[in-house]
Amino acid sequence: MSDPTAPRKRSVTIAGHATSVSMEDAFWRRLSQFAGERDQSVNSLVAEIDRTRSTNLSSAVRVWVLEQCAQRAGLDLAT
Repeated sequence: MSDPTAPRKRSVTIAGHATSVSMEDAFWRRLSQFAGERDQSVNSLVAEIDRTRSTNLSSAVRVWVLEQCAQRAGLDLAT
């Protein structure tokens, strides 16, 4: 059994350029779920997140997923 806390590197394409994102499987599963709910590909959603980030891409995606989960749970991450 693989370690659920170990990051997995996957390739994504943003604006025609391949790059990699390293995240734990739990984040990849939620990202894929949210992309599907929005009728987007994972690449398209990551590109959207990329346009608004101010830190490294993996961190930006993790924070975006966390914020989406918190919003659904009715939690305010601002406090």
